[in-house]
Amino acid sequence: MSSAKDIVLAFSGGLDTSFCVPWLIERGYRVHTMFADTGGVSAEERAYIEARAHELGVASHRTVDAGQAIWDEFVRPLIWAGEFYQGQYPLLVSDRYLIVKESLKLCDELGTKYFAHGCTGMGNDQVRFDLTVKALGDYEIVAPIREIQRDVKEVRAWEQAYLEERGYEVRAKVKAYTINENVLGVTMSGGEIDRWEAPGSGVEGWCAKPADWPKEALQVEIEFKHGIAVALNGTATAGAEILTTLNREFARYGVGRGLYTGDTTIGLKGRILFEAPALTALHVAHRALEEAVLTKSQNRFKPEVGRKWTELVYEGFFYDPLKHDLEAYLASSQRMVNGTVTLETRGVQVDAIALQSPHLLQTAKATYAQAADWGVAEAEGFIRLYGQSSTLWAEVNRGLTHE
Repeated sequence: MSSAKDIVLAFSGGLDTSFCVPWLIERGYRVHTMFADTGGVSAEERAYIEARAHELGVASHRTVDAGQAIWDEFVRPLIWAGEFYQGQYPLLVSDRYLIVKESLKLCDELGTKYFAHGCTGMGNDQVRFDLTVKALGDYEIVAPIREIQRDVKEVRAWEQAYLEERGYEVRAKVKAYTINENVLGVTMSGGEIDRWEAPGSGVEGWCAKPADWPKEALQVEIEFKHGIAVALNGTATAGAEILTTLNREFARYGVGRGLYTGDTTIGLKGRILFEAPALTALHVAHRALEEAVLTKSQNRFKPEVGRKWTELVYEGFFYDPLKHDLEAYLASSQRMVNGTVTLETRGVQVDAIALQSPHLLQTAKATYAQAADWGVAEAEGFIRLYGQSSTLWAEVNRGLTHE
């Protein structure tokens, strides 16, 4: 078969990408699967994904470790931004950008311009995949799920039947749900979640149930340098390991689990059950430190930049020049975000209970509501001038009737 028909498929081993392999083979492609391991999956799951690829008949399969890359390229600016999408969702599927990047590297190695993904025509991921491909080079995108949606309504059931007719079993957990795991967290959709019903027992992720939470509180110290977490409990730790450790520890207390409904890129309402213990903990710690060392003006303005950065990443513009520009500002804002934050949880909620930093904006001469190095006359004068416009409006219009 000509090498021009080689195609790289971003592969997860789930229903959609499993379906893509025989579908592509039957259309004359020689399929090479790429699994970018961004963490969150066990060694057993990783082995299953590779075995599944070969079972389906791929020409080759490659697994790439991308845990540290996702820390460097996504987690650092996300924590700097300090804003989750629509105030709730911590962009857990942003590993897609790294998956595409690694897949296109394999395309280049194989000398092919064909790249395939298992995204549907209804969701956000197709936008993320396609825009990333277009930003990184000249490739031809093949999207099997979008192709079959032209003629098929119940897509997942059709895919399952397609695989079973060819002798391939379908895991029970993927029959009803779409479950994605990486070092950022877990997202779960499908079944009763899509029907706007209460999630059932089949959509459990990492977070322990309340009955299983430890009785004693958990305390963790996180050290930041220039807004980047660099140590846990006094020990220097690499970013990928920080995520793994915080996910494990805070998941035991049910931290980071949420049911989110938001506005998708393509105009639908998306409903996702997600779990993000590590990102939740890092977000709380970083915000507590940042609010104590940035000026009032910085703290008021920076969220606007953070929200725009988050929107760009959510909607697929990971390589847009504006995102790069915003990150330059975010990096500058982190110059003095140095210090150590102690987090505590007894279950679900995380609090920053202690903070140390050489850059705290405080003075020994004044403490809020306790002591000050200014006099009563100065305080009264400040209040008079500060509120003069509002006070004048009240005086001028007092007693008048307003219609």
